[in-house]
Amino acid sequence: MLDAIELSKKLVSELRELAKSLNVSSYDTLKKDDLIQKILEVEPLNENSSIVNSKGNILLTKPKRKRKIAEQVLFIKSKPLTDEVIPSELMVEDDDIIVEVPFIKQNESVDATIEQKSEESNELVVTNYDVVKDDKIPSEQVVDEKEILNSDNTEIKNDNNQLIKNNGFKQNGNTERKTYDKCYDMDGVVTIIGVIETMSDGYGFLRSADFNYLSSPDDVYVSQSQIKLFGLKTGDTIQGTVRPPREGEKYFPLIKIIEINGQLPELVRDRKPFDHLIPLFPDEKFDLANGPRATISTRIVDMFAPIGKGQRGLIVAQPKTGKTVLLQEIANVIASNHPEVFLMILLVDERPEEVTDMARNVKAEVIASTFDEPAEKHVRIANIVLEKAKRMVECGHDVVILLDSITRLARAYNTVAPASGKVLTGGVDSNALHKPKRFFGAARNIEGGGSLTIISTALTETGSKMDEVIFEEFKGTGNMELQLDRKLSNKRIFPSVDILASSTRREELLHGRDVLNKIWVLRNYLSDMTPVEAMQFFRDRLAKTKTNEEFLVSMNNE
Repeated sequence: MLDAIELSKKLVSELRELAKSLNVSSYDTLKKDDLIQKILEVEPLNENSSIVNSKGNILLTKPKRKRKIAEQVLFIKSKPLTDEVIPSELMVEDDDIIVEVPFIKQNESVDATIEQKSEESNELVVTNYDVVKDDKIPSEQVVDEKEILNSDNTEIKNDNNQLIKNNGFKQNGNTERKTYDKCYDMDGVVTIIGVIETMSDGYGFLRSADFNYLSSPDDVYVSQSQIKLFGLKTGDTIQGTVRPPREGEKYFPLIKIIEINGQLPELVRDRKPFDHLIPLFPDEKFDLANGPRATISTRIVDMFAPIGKGQRGLIVAQPKTGKTVLLQEIANVIASNHPEVFLMILLVDERPEEVTDMARNVKAEVIASTFDEPAEKHVRIANIVLEKAKRMVECGHDVVILLDSITRLARAYNTVAPASGKVLTGGVDSNALHKPKRFFGAARNIEGGGSLTIISTALTETGSKMDEVIFEEFKGTGNMELQLDRKLSNKRIFPSVDILASSTRREELLHGRDVLNKIWVLRNYLSDMTPVEAMQFFRDRLAKTKTNEEFLVSMNNE
């Protein structure tokens, strides 16, 4: 009589030869476990034999026959918590054990004995069942054991009367559920704002202000058809929606344009180019003397060198005269009193701590390139800021650019400019100053609305011949000039403004006739004093009043 354990040790080829000798049908297509099952059906199995499959799992089975359904109960002996080691051949995982529970006829006794595991030896003992056969079983009570093994939601009890649910357990393995990823339509969910930079090939990218309008991971691709459809130019501020990049795409593409420079795309398409706009003298003055952010410095500037919309102003200063602080105070007053103005502060070749201080203390957009950056970066940032300002002026906005400083920007242009063979005094190339002049000359008041105001600082008496040449080139280009004196700053008199040397061209367009006459009287009175005496006298008198109008009225009483 064949033994199941001996059969499991044989090879498949040997089992097929044995099955052939026993006249087993379809033996050449069966697997090893099925071959053993067929052989044992032909040759009766020993009473206490067991079948071990190729995975090492023990299958307790009897010859297949019809049985009555009884309770499906599996008694599992709980293991004592000891450090003793179970022999490796008896260590079997619970998930790999398939127990065919015999079906017992109702009202018949079951002689089942469970052998206890001895405390001295940790041997796994399996229960033997003596099943009473009944050849006369009603047909409605006959159930195939395959149906039981393949049935779902079978409950099994252990010796602690705990129910263990066998959900969907099958003899051939657990059923794998197919999971489908949810598809979300993310097109148009994210709205972005950026400044477009067009390329020579016709397409463009939206640059982010967080990266000073340079190339960054936040760039958004703008197709050539969109640029032609809406007439987009470099510097346009675009608000639109994007979609995630698809397979093979590198950037987030722009799918819809909502606004261009704060206006609808239909209104911007037929705008007039900046170079064709008519420039005028400034005729609307910025209020620098009133408001919560006004200081003594801004009140002095408002009286002797007023700034209007479209002004092109130079703050001529020696090193350490407080020009950056004065520029910051002017920016705070403009941002407070004129919220309709778009204010940008461009810091070129400045110290990093000054960039942080300006960004934290001024409510304006700060674009900076510190002194440790290459000259190419200075030039690129200045170009994109100028183009952005031009596009906004074309749409009728008032824009103010505070530049610190025009001298260092001209140095950067001189560094990147190709050599022309003609060099001026101090090592300045003859063609290098054309682009910084073009930057500074873009400031203008536009007829019909819109203005671009540029207030820039210029360095003098630095000991560099190049700085002197650059200042001489820009000396007559501005229509407002504010002179700072080193003698005042050495005595810690701030603002260190030389009142008599500071003025604005066509100031009668900014001041009323009565105010202008009193300012001329005041200039004549201060002309006999030195710059230090004039500033001390005027600052003391101005500090006693709250507004410039109150000060001018008090002049009649003296």
